[in-house]
Amino acid sequence: MSRLIVTGLLWIAGIGCGVMAGVYFTFSAVIMPALERIGPAPGTLTMNSVNVTILGSLFMPLFYATTLASLALAVISLAHWRDPAAITLAAAGILYVLGMFGVTVVFNVPLNNALMAVEPGSSTTAGVWAHYLKDWTVWNHVRTCASLVAAILFVVALRTRA
Repeated sequence: MSRLIVTGLLWIAGIGCGVMAGVYFTFSAVIMPALERIGPAPGTLTMNSVNVTILGSLFMPLFYATTLASLALAVISLAHWRDPAAITLAAAGILYVLGMFGVTVVFNVPLNNALMAVEPGSSTTAGVWAHYLKDWTVWNHVRTCASLVAAILFVVALRTRA
């Protein structure tokens, strides 16, 4: 595969992972604690609005492009295992795809769907909201760490290839 293509994918993945780490960190450090402060009904309404809005935002192309670039780099690393950056590329790509994308699909999205099914202000809102806040935030911490470590590893791989 062309060195130029791999380098381009590395830049996309490295920058994308860094931006995603920042987005997820902001949710964990600021947004979720703020939503917890406003209470179950308003928190549920707000988070449901965020979840609908994010699907139509510029976040989604970044989410998918970074995932695809990371996956492609992991696959490329297997085909070029003797390359000095191969282990770093494989680790970064696999970490991001599993730790960010996999966690999102397996944990965060189902939690979002369960929250969307709750009628804010109903008798079940407080219990669902408490469970959502705790579990969603834990898995978001995982996504934050996976994105940050993958970004660092992609930068190391860029440096190794230079």
